This record gives sequence, structure tokens and C-alpha cells, in this order.
Amino acid sequence: MQISVFGTGYVGLVTGSCLAKLGHEVMCMDINEKKIQTLKQGIIPFFEPGLRRLVLKNVEKRKLFFTSNAEDTVKFGKVIFNCVGTPSQPDGSADLVYIYQVAESIGKYINEYKVIVNKSTVPPGTAKETERIIKENLKYNVEFDVVSNPEFLKEGAAISDFEHPDKIVLGTHSEKAFRLMKQVYLGRLRNYLPMLETDWETAELIKYANNCFLATKISFINEIANICDKVGADVRMVAKAMGLDYRISPKFLNPGIGFGGSCFPKDVRALIATAKKNNYQPKLLEEVDTLNMRQKTILMPKIKQIFPNLKDKTFCLWGLSFKPKTDDIREASSLHIINELLNHGAKINAHDPEAMENTKKLFQDKINFFNTPEEAAQGADSIILVTEWDEFRNLNLADIKKTMKDNKLFDGRNIYEPELVKEDGFEYYGVGRK
Repeated sequence: MQISVFGTGYVGLVTGSCLAKLGHEVMCMDINEKKIQTLKQGIIPFFEPGLRRLVLKNVEKRKLFFTSNAEDTVKFGKVIFNCVGTPSQPDGSADLVYIYQVAESIGKYINEYKVIVNKSTVPPGTAKETERIIKENLKYNVEFDVVSNPEFLKEGAAISDFEHPDKIVLGTHSEKAFRLMKQVYLGRLRNYLPMLETDWETAELIKYANNCFLATKISFINEIANICDKVGADVRMVAKAMGLDYRISPKFLNPGIGFGGSCFPKDVRALIATAKKNNYQPKLLEEVDTLNMRQKTILMPKIKQIFPNLKDKTFCLWGLSFKPKTDDIREASSLHIINELLNHGAKINAHDPEAMENTKKLFQDKINFFNTPEEAAQGADSIILVTEWDEFRNLNLADIKKTMKDNKLFDGRNIYEPELVKEDGFEYYGVGRK
């Protein structure tokens, strides 16, 4: 099947590449001509494990194409995926200007029946408005259907998530569109894989509900960890016991210094804005957002207690991205810690396997960047573990300690066992750990 994809950002490029792997012919479009040219050269604008290899393979097989021509893109695909960005506005609501610009283009150039798929995360009512805009801009008397098909792709595991989804959600009024979408995902369908057919608004809300629940679960265990710090309990054992309850499960019960990225914070705020727009005060979600912002700074009081004067102290930051296996620093906890340390006159040595270039763009020479975690720790007064990259789990801490000025380790993700770290000569400070 011929499929068009508007947007070559994270969702669009992963979706287009994975659809091409299923055997479809996929044309990906972006208004950024420079970006299209770099993609044609095999240069991927962000880090996602396995994506570059997948893109190059499908380009070579002539299953994946890139263009900046909207008319060609609309006319190419029998199914058109809308994967453009939906950034946050100042009030937290999703900015849908790009979504609707694509809808306008589709209306201008559509010349036969097609299915238009909103893949980006969008609030309830977007599919309805998309249909209206396309009808308003139609140049030809043709039929079309709009489908809400939200993505559930985790950064760092997006290809696996596409190939092994736990669900496929399709919001549509049309049986014809539903049948066509089943053909799109034919290679992913299994007897055990739920394909949920529902209406537009329900499909749109499912994605927000999904992410907001996970964000709430993270904020809950972070709050428990903070209480553990006050009463002397160990959150690792508390979380383990909770996870043994089949109603709760152990997933997303890992306390730390807050969640970040392009999904959870944005989606929580967007659902808050949607609820308020519909005259409802979502107090629980508002508190989740507030708690998460506070959690990103939870290490600083501990650091200041140990180092009352941060001026000229050197801190080694291990990890800059908001999570492992990505170079994304959007809403990253590292940014809050960096700004706080710099404001107090501290010096920062940093290492991250993928996110250093993005961080350099923000801080330039205010931070010293190093190629290895060992180099970053040399001469430091303290290590602050910010991102739980696997590279940091099995380091020789005893040898690293010998190269440092002092022996403090602040574990923002609780990846180390306190007793083992202490045996290596460090003073250990975790989140809710003894």
C-alpha cells in the first residue's frame, strides 16, 4: 500500500520507517527542506536505537522516500498519517496549528478517497475539527475519512513498541476506514493483540489517560520516597512489596528525581487544559504536575546540606538526557540541577552517552564535557547520578573515588546499592534510601 506521512520528527520518522518495514511504500514529508536533504543523506536528526539502520535499509529497498512537496505527499498515499508536532502553549494546551495546516493541505490536494490518520497526540475534538477543515478546503468532490490512531512509542524503545504493541487504538465512524487501517497494520495483527475500535473523542482521550496514569504512578512513588527520607524507611523495599500486589504491578514504581521528556509533562498539562476548557478542575492532575516539578529539585537540599557553600565546588553529573537511550533533554531533571549549581557558583563536569551535544547548545562553555564517566569524575567533590544509563551501573567506583577530591555520591535514580557504594569509600545519598 502507498502511505504518506506528514512530519519527520520522532513520531513521523519512526512510524514511516516501521510502516516501510512492513512492506508499504512510504513517502515522508517535512516543510524543512534542509532536514529532508539530510534525511536523504542518511543523517537522522535525533538518537533512537536502531532507527538509522532501519531508515537506510528501507531507503535502499526503495520503500521509504523523503520530500518537502505537500501536493505530491497528499496524492501519493491511500492513507495519510499526520505526525507533525503539537507543542505546548503557555497555558499547557496543545498547539494544533501544524495539525490543522496539514488538514488544509490535504483539503487542497486530495483528489480521490483517502483515509487521514491523526497519529500525533491531540486533545478530544481534533479529529472533528480536522474533518471540518478538510471539507472547507476541498477542491474536488471526493470522499475521505478521518481516523484517530494515537501513538504509544517510548523514546529509546520506539521501534520495538511499534513492532510489538500492547494495543492499537482506532477512532473512526467509518467501517471502510477501519478495514483499510487493518490492512495498514496487517503485519502487526495477532490473535492476542487488541485492536480497539471506538469513536474519535474516546481514541484521543485514551492516549492522554494512558500517559497521565503513568505520570501519576511515578509521582506517587516519588512522594512515598520523600516520606521514606523523613521517617527512615527504605523506598526500594516499599516499592518491591507494592509491586507484588497484582493490582499494582512493579512497573513505574522506580522513585527518582522526576520525569521529563516530550510526552508525560506535556500530556499532563494538555489534559489539564482540556479539562479546564470544558469547565472541570482536574485537581489530581494539577498536583501531579506540581509534584513532578518539585521532585526535579529534590536533591538540591541534600547537596546544600552537605556542601553549605557550593562556590568553586566541582560536581560530576552522570547523565543529562531525561531518560536512557535518547539524546532528548526536554524537561530533563539535569537542567534544573545544572542551573541551580551554576547559580551558586559551582563548577560542573558532565558526561552522557548521547545528550552532550544538545546540552552544549544550551550551556556552551559553562559546563565541562567529558568522553567518559571516569574522566568527568576526576577532581570532583561529588558525583550526581541524574540519568540511569546502563553505562553507569557497573563502573569501578573504588578506582573512581581515588581520583576525586571528596567522596560524596548523590544517586538521583537509586541505581546503586547503598552498602556496596559505601564499601567503595563513598558517602551515599539516594531518594528514599537508607
